Amino acid sequence: MIPLRLVIDTNVVVSAALKSEGLQRTVVLLAMSKPARWYVSDAILSEYAMVLARPEFKIRRSLRQQLLQLIKNRAHIVTPSRLAQVTSDPADNRFLECADAARADYLVTGNQRHFPRFWKNTKIITSREFLSVVAPHLIG
Repeated sequence: MIPLRLVIDTNVVVSAALKSEGLQRTVVLLAMSKPARWYVSDAILSEYAMVLARPEFKIRRSLRQQLLQLIKNRAHIVTPSRLAQVTSDPADNRFLECADAARADYLVTGNQRHFPRFWKNTKIITSREFLSVVAPHLIG
């Protein structure tokens, strides 16, 4: 089976940490499993760590550390090139840069309005859309 190449927005990772029964947790677990390949950059890893540590989320330190360590162990790190500003939120550009460097199939996000529908060969989709493609039996 050909691996799915994925980039995952921070909002999906945070939702996965907050809701054990949510669709985002399923996306994160699938992204860490073969045949999927999760791609990150150093900038994305830094953003994950910074946002997961925000006090308003009240995510236990041990859970944050565990999740970040899992991501570092399972994800493939790429060094993206800088792109022209494509997204409406400048911080979101790093996800398109990573998708570009990884030649990702999908960028999974909860903020589709910040992104174009496609970026080159990468389709930008929600967690629900991603699961309907790769694991339709898991959503109801």
